[in-house]
Amino acid sequence: MFGIHDFPLFLASGLLLNLTPGPDTAYILGRSIAQGRAAGLASAFGITIGSIFHTSAVALGLSAILATSVVAFGAIKLIGGAYLIFLGIKMFLERQSDWGLPTQFRRSTTTAAFRQGILTNALNPKVALFFLAFLPQFIDPASTAKVPAFVALGLTFVTTGTIWCLILAWFAAGFSARLRANQTIAQWLNRAVGSLFVFLGARLATHFD
Repeated sequence: MFGIHDFPLFLASGLLLNLTPGPDTAYILGRSIAQGRAAGLASAFGITIGSIFHTSAVALGLSAILATSVVAFGAIKLIGGAYLIFLGIKMFLERQSDWGLPTQFRRSTTTAAFRQGILTNALNPKVALFFLAFLPQFIDPASTAKVPAFVALGLTFVTTGTIWCLILAWFAAGFSARLRANQTIAQWLNRAVGSLFVFLGARLATHFD
């Protein structure tokens, strides 16, 4: 499908990653608890727009540059795989720190929550690096349809992420209380995702397309 391989693995990886607490999760929960459900939902949609920005940048940028070079695209996949291994080891070893949800915001309107959600995600260099490293792992370097493949993977990830973010915003108080009461949940999710990243990175060494 559009030069995509191992789509079930991609879908499972994306869902697990969506569940892992991070800056986006903290921002949505903070806005929801401090300003109400409407602000939380606006934050979630803002983060969605930021994710679409990263997907578009990767799809158009990498595909346009590397469409004529299988070797160059393969090099990108290898570098991305090494980065995933680095992230995976880091996530597996780090201890979960206390959840400090943001509760003070300069502006308290839903428009401001939406706008800051976009900026929080779109201007985060770690998110950009992740998209560059993660998405190419599931695309055939020899494919002539890299743009549709990137778009399909990106929109799949954005869709599952948006659904999770909306659930977070809707049930913010309950999620926040559960994470605060049992932080081992977040720690084990980090370890699971870390192990997955190491697996995906190492997989290139034995199954490089």
